[in-house]
Amino acid sequence: MTASWEQRKFKDVFDFMQNNALSRAELSNSEGEIMNVHYGDILVKYCEVLDVKKDGLTYLLDASIVKKYQASVLHNGDVIIADAAEDEIVGKCSEIAGLTDEIVLSGLHTIPCRPKEKYAEGFLGYYMNSNAYHNQLLPLLQGTKVSSISKAAIQDTDIIYPKSEVEQEQIGAYFKNLDNLITLHQRKCEQLKIMKKFMLKNMFA
Repeated sequence: MTASWEQRKFKDVFDFMQNNALSRAELSNSEGEIMNVHYGDILVKYCEVLDVKKDGLTYLLDASIVKKYQASVLHNGDVIIADAAEDEIVGKCSEIAGLTDEIVLSGLHTIPCRPKEKYAEGFLGYYMNSNAYHNQLLPLLQGTKVSSISKAAIQDTDIIYPKSEVEQEQIGAYFKNLDNLITLHQRKCEQLKIMKKFMLKNMFA
């Protein structure tokens, strides 16, 4: 840590926004005008930082629904929390990035939050998925077969961050580079699996 860090309550860092309750049946995987962030994709598909141009969002089948949620259209830097899951992964979140003129809404079983101040891209997404933050949520979970967490429970959790935006940026960039390395090695692994399959097929033919 090169600069002082600050600790504040969630409710002093974020404002809550409105999500929709659209099911998968009301969404399209291929095309549309309005993008949508579904909680199931946060849990199993999206990383800490969700690039809306690259990460394959779903779309509303009925674009007119957006009129109801104009005040909650997402911005870069907003954080979307999955508020339900079948295990302790509930509370996993994604920070929105890559927006230019796209319209994106927060969907079923999500808690969309907007920082009251500007933070460097990626910092909040990585911090809020860390054990340091997520462990605060575990005692607050409700339910047995399906776990959930409420806005009321989240608002008194602690957010810890460096005051320096430069340091926030350095932290976000560090973890983004690690993600890029992981993706690169995953691709290499898949290529080797294909090669192995090909060699097994031809060697023993």
